[in-house]
Amino acid sequence: MKREIERKFLITSDGYKQNISSKDDIVQGYLSTDPGRTVRLRISNSKGYLTIKGEISKNGLCRLEWEKELPLEEANELIALCLPNKIEKARYKVNYKGGLFEVDIFKGVNEGLKIAEIELDSEADIFEKPKWLGEEVTGIKKYYNSQLCQNPFTKW
Repeated sequence: MKREIERKFLITSDGYKQNISSKDDIVQGYLSTDPGRTVRLRISNSKGYLTIKGEISKNGLCRLEWEKELPLEEANELIALCLPNKIEKARYKVNYKGGLFEVDIFKGVNEGLKIAEIELDSEADIFEKPKWLGEEVTGIKKYYNSQLCQNPFTKW
């Protein structure tokens, strides 16, 4: 099982649009939002994925992650079993000075929320922050996708 290490930031401007390399439309739902074992189903660009994530570290940077690609038909059947308030978002891959940021522009019940994530190889990795990054929200639970389906951004 791989270890996922990532940092999350709010986005303050559309500056990220200058370096977009790809876009995915994503719908994801949760079969379990238990903090010790989150189980997510994602459909992205006609592919399905089942992901299990372990408990997040105390500093909010790291957790174990297991993911398996599923046939689209199976993913569509499973997403019907997910909890209410599915996450809908456009995800842009943005290259910036050697770092790959994933910029999520949320839709639906989380409309208006914009978050950038960068996955790292180590918790000690250093990267240059683009000007369009704002406040760091790494480890702040209300920004976890699993929490956004329970307490959507439009209700804050």
